[in-house]
Amino acid sequence: MHDPFEESLRDLLKATPSARDDDACLHRVLKTANRQVGAGDLFSLLGHWLQALMIALNNGSAHVAPVRRNSSSASADKAD
Repeated sequence: MHDPFEESLRDLLKATPSARDDDACLHRVLKTANRQVGAGDLFSLLGHWLQALMIALNNGSAHVAPVRRNSSSASADKAD
């Protein structure tokens, strides 16, 4: 299965010249991976937050509906 995240990390490792230090290359790859994973976690958090908000609105919408009182039922309750 094609994974663009893994492929981009492999490209970063292969694209480094031999004159560079391995620690610097690893640091750059891990920094990029951390940024990509952090963005994915942020979007996941926002998605869960939106889902929770929609569930809350759906459950609370029945309680917000206006109550209609008929004048005929009010007069039937009055004592003459």
